[in-house]
Amino acid sequence: MRLSDLPKGATAVVDRVDDAHASDPIAQRLRDLGFVAGEPVRVVALGPLGADPLLIQIGSTRFALRRNEAARVMVRPEMTA
Repeated sequence: MRLSDLPKGATAVVDRVDDAHASDPIAQRLRDLGFVAGEPVRVVALGPLGADPLLIQIGSTRFALRRNEAARVMVRPEMTA
């Protein structure tokens, strides 16, 4: 599942960041910011009418990502006990 497809308030765990093309600088920047396998993420808010940007929280940091940037991040739903 893509991070861009998660609904508001949903939590998940980063699986990987996909490169849109060879040497994708946006994908690399996402990895540098902490979007790495195993990190929990949460969709905090969506832009007007569910559009751009998405407010994403990873750890204690929040990022505003465009939907096409968030689509590079593959996640799996967080399992609740």
